[in-house]
Amino acid sequence: MKRDFLSLADLSPEQVQALLDLAVTLKQEWREGGNAPRLAGHTLAMVFQKPSLRTRVSFEMAMRHEGGHAMYIGPDEIQLGRRESVADVARVLSRYVDAIMARVFAHDHVLQLARQATVPVINGLSDYNHPCQALADVLTIYEKLGQLKGVRLTYLGDGNNVLHSLLFAGALLGMRIVASTPEGYDPLPEVVQRAREIAASTGAEIAMIRDPRRAVEGADVLYTDTWTSMGQEAEAEARRRVFPPYQLNEVLLEHALPGAGVMHCLPAHRGEEITDEVADGPNSWLFDQAENRLHAQKAVLVDLLER
Repeated sequence: MKRDFLSLADLSPEQVQALLDLAVTLKQEWREGGNAPRLAGHTLAMVFQKPSLRTRVSFEMAMRHEGGHAMYIGPDEIQLGRRESVADVARVLSRYVDAIMARVFAHDHVLQLARQATVPVINGLSDYNHPCQALADVLTIYEKLGQLKGVRLTYLGDGNNVLHSLLFAGALLGMRIVASTPEGYDPLPEVVQRAREIAASTGAEIAMIRDPRRAVEGADVLYTDTWTSMGQEAEAEARRRVFPPYQLNEVLLEHALPGAGVMHCLPAHRGEEITDEVADGPNSWLFDQAENRLHAQKAVLVDLLER
């Protein structure tokens, strides 16, 4: 039966841990001289509605490291759902390639691709969630702290797709996730509810704390993301007036635990959601996190394609 990678909430705690363990193995193997060609003869179609440095390069290099091939398909080449229906794109690509990765605006486009494709579909980002990013994030925390259960991560800023996936990941892995967002910019209630349902069976904790200073107290990890995501440009000025108290800066960092790690999925708007001093400071994990997109996604690809 075909499997997809659309949301971490679709997986069990054991499945997420297995992906993390595989990512650690593949990263170590790569550092010791290179990965075995597990995906030789396999091709990944990369469908982009939104541009991305990390998503494109990490998936392309992941396939190359594992002996496979990746094909970039830009927004003007398909015009997904406009020039050609999502269903037709899924059916056609399924005849050509072994898997499809899609980075889209509407989450429904990823769901439609998965329903119609006969090959695995990977959610490279949608307006609902970003499971590849969250998998890389928890891999980074796992490497840095040696554990995930009980780790307290405080997210500051917009209640967006990245936060949604962090809530799912933290719930599955027994973490303590605190979301601190301005009023009117909270994560979707159904996402919080689902995360809390998962947390009830794993011992995780999900909390919403409006005050950013109180939210970071006792945090092992602080995480932020851009205040204005791609497609929200018309809201940028309004958001700049609301979000400054949630800026990840040295003053806020002092209220977390000593040595607390700092994370950002990038690209960063320096001087807005994060300052240079913090992004480039001794607590920054930003570029380890970016590197781990490569290794986490290798694990997803190998898990879906190696048979």
